[in-house]
Amino acid sequence: MSESLKRINKFLSEAGYCSRREADKLIEAGRVTINGVVPEMGTKIAPTDIVHVDGQEIKNTKKTFIYLAFNKPVGIVCTTDTSVEKDNIIDYINYPKRIFPIGRLDKPSEGLILLTDDGDIVNKILRASNNHEKEYIVTVDKPISQTFINRMSGGIYLEDLGKTTKKCIVKKINSHTFSIILTQGLNRQIRRMCEYLTYDVQTLKRIRIMNIKLDMPIGKYRELTKEEFNKLSLLISSSSKEYKPNLERKKRH
Repeated sequence: MSESLKRINKFLSEAGYCSRREADKLIEAGRVTINGVVPEMGTKIAPTDIVHVDGQEIKNTKKTFIYLAFNKPVGIVCTTDTSVEKDNIIDYINYPKRIFPIGRLDKPSEGLILLTDDGDIVNKILRASNNHEKEYIVTVDKPISQTFINRMSGGIYLEDLGKTTKKCIVKKINSHTFSIILTQGLNRQIRRMCEYLTYDVQTLKRIRIMNIKLDMPIGKYRELTKEEFNKLSLLISSSSKEYKPNLERKKRH
């Protein structure tokens, strides 16, 4: 019997309702019920249990999933909470089925973001420990020095986050523009790194997530090709969906 039990957040992600992280937020907010009862975090359910979110019954009947690549414009917010943010990504795309973004780009940034209804794939792509590449083109407010390139690529301690950025690949494109390839996604990471070095970001565009490249006009989306999805699946096949604390990093700080 225990083998058929499943954590409620996993059930909601596999049903295509939301990611596990978003499911945890819904559970914490008391918006999820199991057989009419608000569950505790981590509660497991049986196949016969009835799950509701905001009074709507959720059934795991999915057979195929949606995978979209979208060129997000500046000013659009990567949230599924359409009641709070009017300029949200869900209303902007207006896709006929329920989808959610994999990660986020902040409001002043533009470029590639993936959306799906496959909650199980989200953490595999997002976990920094999985070392998946994301590439950006950034323009700053003053000429870029070699010291700037060296410091950005070598790792910067961000005091307000209490974390040091991972080493990354930074290349100068012209006097005010550079490319950067990250394998982590700290909150406003590139902007914070630049601010630490007394540079202000003027424009920030994400042009690649792993093997998926930005190739559609701004404000437009497309489905991933079969070749793209197959390669993406291969890249994340050995990735962890669960958080693994970095004990060495904890010791250093």
